[in-house]
Amino acid sequence: MEAKLLPQTYRTPFSTVLAPRRHRVRIIKPERSCVVAVLARPAETRNAKPKQLERKAEVVQKTVYNDSWFDQIAINHLSQSVQDATGIKNNKGGYEGMVEATKAVLRNFDQAQQRAIVIQALERAFPRPILTMVRAVLPESKLAREFFAVFTTIFFAWLVGPCEVRESEVNGKTEKNVVHIKKCRFLEESNCVGMCTNLCKMPSQTFIKDSLGMPVNMVPNFDDMSCEMTFGQEPLASSDDPAFKQPCYKLCKESRRHTLKCST
Repeated sequence: MEAKLLPQTYRTPFSTVLAPRRHRVRIIKPERSCVVAVLARPAETRNAKPKQLERKAEVVQKTVYNDSWFDQIAINHLSQSVQDATGIKNNKGGYEGMVEATKAVLRNFDQAQQRAIVIQALERAFPRPILTMVRAVLPESKLAREFFAVFTTIFFAWLVGPCEVRESEVNGKTEKNVVHIKKCRFLEESNCVGMCTNLCKMPSQTFIKDSLGMPVNMVPNFDDMSCEMTFGQEPLASSDDPAFKQPCYKLCKESRRHTLKCST
């Protein structure tokens, strides 16, 4: 905030004071200038766009979730799968416990190990025979791409938050193969760019491609915490992916582990 000094001329309301009739005294206060301090936004902040202000201040209203019994079972199952893969247990339950399990991965393993452990946890969570059957029944096609998009919005909202199907162009034709995550629950809860890229984006892309034969490109937006998953689209190499060039949030709880460049 900036303090601006504004000149102001005024006359006191008590310029004339009346005494009793027999001793009436006329007191005249001369007009004078005073200075009033006014707080104003700095010019840079005044002219910034709303999105820039939000990213700069990093003031985010946390979403409150009311998990159903199905959501709770799924969350605890994945949390337990991550803990089994690392051998590191925690006593927290629900989504908080799952995020705590992934933080243990970040704190105790290097980048390559982190991705391998998450893939191992996903393989524990989703039985291989079921994935193999899905891959055989749904080879890559328009039907498969649109099916996976719809399936994700219905059965994985407990993991990533509310999402919807959107369209994209594939080989000159329009398909409903994009999942738009309005505000990623995992990114919001972890508040860490590195956890998003190394413990969600990269291992998920690899797991879906290897287990289901379906390439998917996940593009997080670290300004509004949204994300888009495009089924049928090959992801960029990490060296070319803009997501790996993003600094982490100033309020990242894991800053002692990775400083600002937590994604590298």
